[in-house]
Amino acid sequence: MQNQPVKSEQEEQNAERREPKKMTLQIAKTQKPMRIDVYLAQQVENATRNKVQEAISEHRVLVNRKIVKANYKIKPLDTIEITFLRPPAPELAPENIPVDIIYEDEDLMVINKAPGMVVHPAFGNWTGTLANAILHHLGKGAEKLDTSEMRPGIVHRLDKNTSGLIIVAKNSIALHRLARQFANRRVEKKYQAIVRGVPDPPEGIIRTNIGRSVRDRKVMACYEYEGKEGKNAVTEYKVQKDLHYFSLVELTLHTGRTHQIRVHLRHIGSPILGDETYGGTTIAKLPFSKSESFVKNLLELVPRQALHAESLTFFQPTSHERISLTAPLPSDMQAALEKIERVLHC
Repeated sequence: MQNQPVKSEQEEQNAERREPKKMTLQIAKTQKPMRIDVYLAQQVENATRNKVQEAISEHRVLVNRKIVKANYKIKPLDTIEITFLRPPAPELAPENIPVDIIYEDEDLMVINKAPGMVVHPAFGNWTGTLANAILHHLGKGAEKLDTSEMRPGIVHRLDKNTSGLIIVAKNSIALHRLARQFANRRVEKKYQAIVRGVPDPPEGIIRTNIGRSVRDRKVMACYEYEGKEGKNAVTEYKVQKDLHYFSLVELTLHTGRTHQIRVHLRHIGSPILGDETYGGTTIAKLPFSKSESFVKNLLELVPRQALHAESLTFFQPTSHERISLTAPLPSDMQAALEKIERVLHC
């Protein structure tokens, strides 16, 4: 009997996207009684109460393996199992969206992604994405890529509001080889972030597990390193500029968990300026006059998390040449830094 071909990680992800989405939630011991439809609408990303009620009526929501109604009141330690049907995605289409290409050869291109741009289409963002722009740029060359999974050549990802460097493969062989480099941690990624406060010590390594928050499944949380919850996450950091009540920090990723840098910086008490999800938009009063208006103005200058993927080092997938690229801080982060330095006399 011949061995069956092993599916690549990309193929497994594509298959997973075509399957119904299944999720299991364990209710915390401290949870107060609440209607299950209200609770799930709060806890599940992109879920609305109507969607949840539809799933309940179709018996796709089970509590302790039993069918319930929408008015069921959840109790501590309940186990909820949910199956959400995935709506068919529209066909990915090329769009003439300008992108900043800082490197390109026959196998790949590296783009300096602007903040606010979604990387690949998903629920709520089917158009205007980096994937749409890539198809337009490649033209007929896009035929060398599988576009069915809505990620044409995109090897890794950046959050919508994170700016900076992202690699795009131009053919399936390059995609596979680059993805293997990421999997084997041969790609060096460095970020710059403006954070609240000054980390102490000024350089170090953050090691935790990262997984979905028990209290809010839409965000990530830190857990005991090598514990049962979440997956191992390692981030190296170094303060580049001590700005008294803020700092510019360089970060090196040694793993690639969802929201890793954002969660880790909050974990050490220095959330990223402008990061609404992880505590970076709090208007805390600082010990100088008009500090609250000063912070509000900073948040207007950087209306997103002040996080930038500054540099990438990887190996060209055909020639194996070592390639190192950098992208300067975007104008919004630069403006915020200049204002901090001017006002605080750093």
